[in-house]
Amino acid sequence: MQTQLKPRESPTHEPRDPHASVCLDSVSRAYVDRRGRAVPALADVSLRAARGSVLAVVGPSGCGKTTLLELICGLQRPDGGTIACEPAVLMPQRDLLLPWLNALENAVLALRIAGAPRAQARARGAALFAELGLGGFEQARPHELSGGMRQRVAFVRTLLSGKPVLCLDEPFGALDAITRLEMQGWLTNALAREPRTVVLVTHDVEEAIVLADRVAVLSPRPGRVAAELTVDLPRLPPSMAGPRSPTDPTVVALREQAMRTLAESRVA
Repeated sequence: MQTQLKPRESPTHEPRDPHASVCLDSVSRAYVDRRGRAVPALADVSLRAARGSVLAVVGPSGCGKTTLLELICGLQRPDGGTIACEPAVLMPQRDLLLPWLNALENAVLALRIAGAPRAQARARGAALFAELGLGGFEQARPHELSGGMRQRVAFVRTLLSGKPVLCLDEPFGALDAITRLEMQGWLTNALAREPRTVVLVTHDVEEAIVLADRVAVLSPRPGRVAAELTVDLPRLPPSMAGPRSPTDPTVVALREQAMRTLAESRVA
């Protein structure tokens, strides 16, 4: 499919809701395929992400989850509705590290492009490397790092963008189960130390519930908000490794509710 060619516009900053970093109201987006037919991706989507919160978005493949993140970041424009958000940065599914740069140089690339002196940029990056378990790997090239370490480098790069809203597109989707659990714990602690508003897309319902404050369940294409779930559980402090327990009764109940909503939306 080909994206319909339209001038790119960034979302309006400063949401009218003073408590929200991201506001979507009745947002729709469609593509034009090679035959010239309109293919709807999102329809009438309204969502809020409170400042400093984690909003997770789950749904079947092809329901517009990645499109939603690109709209928030201003990489696409909606066909209908309005988007208002604070400045946002996208961390795509692949880490996209440059193979000719070492880990630290990859992490501080945005700072260097923005004009930060090399020594200053490296100092900021090195401090985050130490906090996030990457100390000693500053000089390693991407091919010398594990998948989880590459994702951490990509996340450091995203944090160093300085944007108040982080859009994470299935950041752990390509990792094995053990590394995935480790990375969920690492992300929980990283956000406790570096608070931001996060919109997290994941195909893993359990992951959404253990990491997020609210979970938006999208229907099959065109994606609509079939349900919004509030995760009424406190986040763990940085001194306690890991996210919420997947065996917590509240997590289990919310997972069942989300899975039921996904099943019902497929036959609606």
